[in-house]
Amino acid sequence: MKTSCTLCILFTTVLLHLSLIPAPSAALLDPTTVSSVDIVLDDSDYIRSSCKTTLYPDTCYHSLNHYATAVQQDPGRLARVAIGVSLAKAKRMSAFVSNLSREADYGAQPRAVAALHDCFSVFGDAVDQIRDSLSQMRTLGGSSESLRFQMSNVQTWMSAALSNEDTCTDGFEDVSDDEPLKLDVCNRAGKVKEVTSNALAFINSFANKI
Repeated sequence: MKTSCTLCILFTTVLLHLSLIPAPSAALLDPTTVSSVDIVLDDSDYIRSSCKTTLYPDTCYHSLNHYATAVQQDPGRLARVAIGVSLAKAKRMSAFVSNLSREADYGAQPRAVAALHDCFSVFGDAVDQIRDSLSQMRTLGGSSESLRFQMSNVQTWMSAALSNEDTCTDGFEDVSDDEPLKLDVCNRAGKVKEVTSNALAFINSFANKI
């Protein structure tokens, strides 16, 4: 029941972001950029096919297939939805690490707790960067040169967010592998990194079409 509620909240959050996105301009939806393969795919198949181009196709499909109808086989919408999913997961991870930090025993786990605090800091930065990326994607417009500049911003921010997420797990390198805190945090952070990596792949793909 708890898992079902969490999925509902995530689904509602991303759809809310989509509802705030203006309809793509004709310049962004040039029919000459759509392949014949895209035309015959249904929405779910489009998600599956697109996810095969990412580093984590299974994670990609399972996290985005719920939004197949909203994406409507549009690469710009796909990128935005993927960013929205990344943002939701990064925010939950940041809250999780924050709660752990308040409960951690500094005396018994000095290295793990130090890594935990660093993780909280960098995930806070990642959330801001992903949020900025989504905001930029929602306001895309202007000339081709302006669009390329805006997408360059998104690429920079999402790359930085992914690097920050990597920094979180890197901070636990000196902590014993059998330390429960390390295992829990790194496992959760790893899942966030996967959706952020996938989002960045779609961002780069969309940027190449402009």
